[in-house]
Amino acid sequence: KYTCVADFAAASQEELEQDIRSTGFYRNKAKNIRGAAQRIQEVYGGVVPDTMADLLTLPGVARKTANCVLGTAFKDPMGVVVDTHVGRIARRFGFTREQDPVKVERDLMKLFPRRDWVYLSHAWIDHGRAICTSRTAKCSECSFAGMCPQRVEGRRR
Repeated sequence: KYTCVADFAAASQEELEQDIRSTGFYRNKAKNIRGAAQRIQEVYGGVVPDTMADLLTLPGVARKTANCVLGTAFKDPMGVVVDTHVGRIARRFGFTREQDPVKVERDLMKLFPRRDWVYLSHAWIDHGRAICTSRTAKCSECSFAGMCPQRVEGRRR
């Protein structure tokens, strides 16, 4: 249904809302998708920009999304994608004490080589969703349990 930027830009707010309703926050997401698509068409000739500065001008795009697009789509990581899962795992392993995602990103960028930033982000997001969850971490299923400073005698602190 949506095969190019122009399709998203031309969609009505109501139609796009219905198409993405199951994602949650669908009204605001639809508004940002349409706005970003329109800006990509008008300012960037229908081509998704490939710099942090340009991506940050798109509605709904902040550093996390820009890092994801640059690293995953353009193979040019400018930073680590820090969502709630990455932040939680970084704190649990003692890589940072920061709560602010930009500060967490800065700390991780110092510790890990740039070539690993994209993989690190995706792997930690998956790990945080499946194993190292916020409420009931599954330490018994964790490959890193033996190294985890939060794990004490087989139980999470």
